[in-house]
Amino acid sequence: MKIAGLQKVSTIDYPGEICCVVFLFGCNFRCGFCYNPELVVGDGKQELGFSQDEVLEFLSRRIGKLDGVCISGGEPLMSLDFDFVKKVKEMGFKIKIDTNGSFPDKLKDLIDEGFVDYIAMDVKGARDDYFEIVNADVCLEKIERSIKIVNDFGGEFRTTIVPGLHDVDSVLEMGEWMGRVCGRPPGKIFLQGFKVSHDGMIDSAFLKKVDVLEGELLRMKVEVEGLFGEVGVRV
Repeated sequence: MKIAGLQKVSTIDYPGEICCVVFLFGCNFRCGFCYNPELVVGDGKQELGFSQDEVLEFLSRRIGKLDGVCISGGEPLMSLDFDFVKKVKEMGFKIKIDTNGSFPDKLKDLIDEGFVDYIAMDVKGARDDYFEIVNADVCLEKIERSIKIVNDFGGEFRTTIVPGLHDVDSVLEMGEWMGRVCGRPPGKIFLQGFKVSHDGMIDSAFLKKVDVLEGELLRMKVEVEGLFGEVGVRV
């Protein structure tokens, strides 16, 4: 497990909780609009930001001050050390996992072990658009398994709305697909607005796009909310 960074406090990454965020190197997707390219290409050559012991020591001093720990990336389930998660849980912290859904077996193991309290899964778009969006060889059956697992667990879904990749029709198609997978309307999804990151993106072509504003997300929400139990927007 390669720890890239530690955000010592956050009030937005774990709904209803004050948390820290642990970022892990590496991702199996290559979404062009990703604004964390230094995490995506984690190949072990980078100098590690923190050791596990350093993070655990930090957390030992935050007992009673933080409610939870959000483990993000990159794609954290590529390399997550379950022993590390167990130690964090034993300190009394709630744990949130951010995932792209390509490791359903690990996701289920985390749930079965009681190691996770909240899951947020990024659903990249409609089923037929996945390969174009993630620019990687993705197993859609694994994505579907994770969608079902997360929905049954009561987690949240997130989709970043990107100009040229998403519109109302594609999000409607995505919602219908997720509903078929879940056997009912998915419980909760957040539409997130694309923002240009001038610090770098995986595909520099996305630097020429424009930010997706709240008004556009709210208009899309009205069109798609019948396919979900709850639709929120994040800008």
